[in-house]
Amino acid sequence: MRNFSLYFLISCCLCSCSSAKQSKTGGWISLFDGKSLNNWKVGENAETFSVENGMIVVHGKTAHLFYEGDIMQHNFKNFEFKADVMTMPGANSGIYFHSIYQQSSWPKKGYEVQVNNSHTDWRRTGSLYGIQDVKEVYVKDSTWFTEHITVQGKRVIIQINDKTVVDYTEPENVKREEGDEERVISNGTFALQGHDPKSIVYYKNIMVKVLPD
Repeated sequence: MRNFSLYFLISCCLCSCSSAKQSKTGGWISLFDGKSLNNWKVGENAETFSVENGMIVVHGKTAHLFYEGDIMQHNFKNFEFKADVMTMPGANSGIYFHSIYQQSSWPKKGYEVQVNNSHTDWRRTGSLYGIQDVKEVYVKDSTWFTEHITVQGKRVIIQINDKTVVDYTEPENVKREEGDEERVISNGTFALQGHDPKSIVYYKNIMVKVLPD
């Protein structure tokens, strides 16, 4: 009986500590440990992604790094996602959501949120790529900024340093052009894009908050 009571007390303490930790973080969960690419998966050109000083460094041939960890079994529907990002001059990258792992080529499933402050592509940081594009440059290269994506139902809100740059609601029964049929709201994982060998981009503090259906 004494052992059971002790076990019960320890269990309650652990639960209490866990709840307190969850409360302090406001429901945000880290997807990147700052030390490795554990829980992330990349197909061809895997050398494009590395970890240095608590950051994911993206520099190399075209490649995509997909979150494949245990959080929600890497299958997200409604969520808030945020990451601190820094681009070097001329860089291009992107953050995919509602995607699925691909060995090669550009992800066919899900939407891309653009990361690009000075690349030749006119679609700038914060664009919901090819759907609702942003022409304005809101942040500079070589400076950290926060990219925040909220998906709730059919609505997508994209913020750059707390400024809303896209507020898009997907129409019911939307139809895309051939080849883009899976570029719709659904469910899936996140991916970071390595666009080209000349682009250098850094990511850190990659977090998600799961929202109710």
